[in-house]
Amino acid sequence: MCSFLPSNKVLTGKMFREQEGIELLSRLNLDFIVGIHFPYIFPQEILSLPRYGVLNLHPAYLPYNRGWHTPSWALLEQTPVGATLHFMAVGVDTGDIIHQKQLPVSPGDTAHTLYQKLKQLELEVFQEAWPHIANQHYTRFPQDPRAGTTHKRQELFLPDIQCIQLDERVTADNLIRRLRALTTNEWAEAAYYEVDGKRYRIQVVIQEDTT
Repeated sequence: MCSFLPSNKVLTGKMFREQEGIELLSRLNLDFIVGIHFPYIFPQEILSLPRYGVLNLHPAYLPYNRGWHTPSWALLEQTPVGATLHFMAVGVDTGDIIHQKQLPVSPGDTAHTLYQKLKQLELEVFQEAWPHIANQHYTRFPQDPRAGTTHKRQELFLPDIQCIQLDERVTADNLIRRLRALTTNEWAEAAYYEVDGKRYRIQVVIQEDTT
């Protein structure tokens, strides 16, 4: 069943969990709610509204990299990369998995290039899973909430993650991986070093040499 909001009504931001939004959604007689990169947590009151549940498409290979900046943390911590369609629960990205696919990582990938690939992979995951969901022929795979990794939005901005100490001894492999992980489409997420009180940001461009 597909239901839509009245043409003159759009719920933006956190309006969906205010009383007016809850009442509006409850009148739609929903089978599912589908979230795609939805940045807010659904309270139990909303999770209970659809007949079958709330689905979420997440750019990570759960249970690894629940939460934010999934390509960056996958590179930093060398955890699996992928896309997952799962049911939402009260915890962040902890609900039962329906379908997921893993993505191989190239030595030349940055967080930015991985994210572009993950968006395409998410579409594949959804397209493969949806016919089974629509026919109610799918299996739910519970997650162990103690397994995997979880990261909050602000963790990527911590000095321990972003700041490169110029006198630190580090292998080239670790340094390059860190720069790859912090190369996104946002300069504020980039690695940096400081000289004479000034901060210098670094992003990398990597291209395979085919000559």
